[in-house]
Amino acid sequence: SNYFGPSAMNTSNVITKQNRLFTLKLGVSEHNLPNPSKFGELTVQAEESAGSKALMEMVFHCSDLEIKDLLSKSDPFLLISRMSENGTPVPICKTEVRKNDLNPKWKPVIMNLQQVGSKENPLMIECFNFSSNGKHDLVGKIVKSVAELENMYHSGNGENFFVPASNAHDCHSKEVLKSQVYVEKYLENSRHTFIDYISAGCQLNLMVAIDYTASNGNPRLPDSLHYIDPSGRPNAYQRVILEIGDILQYYDPAKRIPSWGYGARPIDGPVSHCFNLNGSTYQPEVEGIQGIMSAYISALRNVSLAGPTLFGPLLSTATAIASQSLTSNQQKYFILLIVTDGVVTDFQETIDAIIKASDFPLSIIVVGVGGADFKEMEFLDPNKGGRLESSTGRVASRDVIQFAPMKDVHGTGISIVQSLLAEVPGQFMTYMRTREIQAIS
Repeated sequence: SNYFGPSAMNTSNVITKQNRLFTLKLGVSEHNLPNPSKFGELTVQAEESAGSKALMEMVFHCSDLEIKDLLSKSDPFLLISRMSENGTPVPICKTEVRKNDLNPKWKPVIMNLQQVGSKENPLMIECFNFSSNGKHDLVGKIVKSVAELENMYHSGNGENFFVPASNAHDCHSKEVLKSQVYVEKYLENSRHTFIDYISAGCQLNLMVAIDYTASNGNPRLPDSLHYIDPSGRPNAYQRVILEIGDILQYYDPAKRIPSWGYGARPIDGPVSHCFNLNGSTYQPEVEGIQGIMSAYISALRNVSLAGPTLFGPLLSTATAIASQSLTSNQQKYFILLIVTDGVVTDFQETIDAIIKASDFPLSIIVVGVGGADFKEMEFLDPNKGGRLESSTGRVASRDVIQFAPMKDVHGTGISIVQSLLAEVPGQFMTYMRTREIQAIS
């Protein structure tokens, strides 16, 4: 066989094309051949699994839940998992927590056929009593396929929960409870997917905000989080920006990235909690990831680190850009990356700004760097069980924000930035579906 040479591409090269076709020139340029293109072309076509478009929407409710711990309230939620070949449950989705409710009815859960494998594959549906320490108590569970859940809906019959028998020698023994679960609604339909929108030209636009508070340490000293190593080794801030930018830059053809700093005092000015990194008065955009890096280093020379750590002004500025895009009827979705070394001090202002942002095409990713205790920042993460409520009593229309400290990365195959980015397509689709925005090519 003949060797025609290597070629390389990113997945984004294919899926951002309307026809999902991408042509590569074959050639072995590293061997300094005079005309690598003479080896021909390779055309790559992307096809999305049909199962990812086939959606099942279900509404569950329960009756007479039995809470074993009489001292605790009943705050139930459902966790739905697919059973793998070796019998291990693989979580697919979960409902919200219903506070103090023994007969809960949850909001609809949506799964696609790709997640469950087939309508005949068994699913484990577990009901837990929520605990703020993360150790949720099992109330009961059932094992049913999607086909069986559909039959439950049509028949109107409930299914009794069971728990493993506590005093049995046989590990398969179970204790059947009087608590029952019902399928109140079952719908199947086909919808646009995240890739449909991207292929149709919807852009993902990155925005970046960097913490310039004094707690980062003197940038001239090696122990500072802002220290610029002469060897070129990136610091914590640079690593986060490079990692997230390397993924998102391919989904933004213009690569004009709004970039801000916060918590510093520009020369001869008061402390600013949202200043343009490039020093411009009016235009926050820089050219690509390299533009962010240059502006970041330049700003370190031109501002004095100060404080405190406030997110409110940043979030309001980013939301205004997303709002402007919406007014102009542009197919854009924004992702704001905030990198911080400490805990915010404007808790309520931050919550109010997040809830306002949930109405616009915007997701927010917050990454903590350095050795601070970020426990108090967990209020930002909806996966921790709590819900955000504004000073006027309003709640977010959807999940828009995740937080994680960078130190959670160590020892795992997937970095924290990648795991946070994995949430974005779901947030994107929730926004598009709730506003009935179509993927228009």
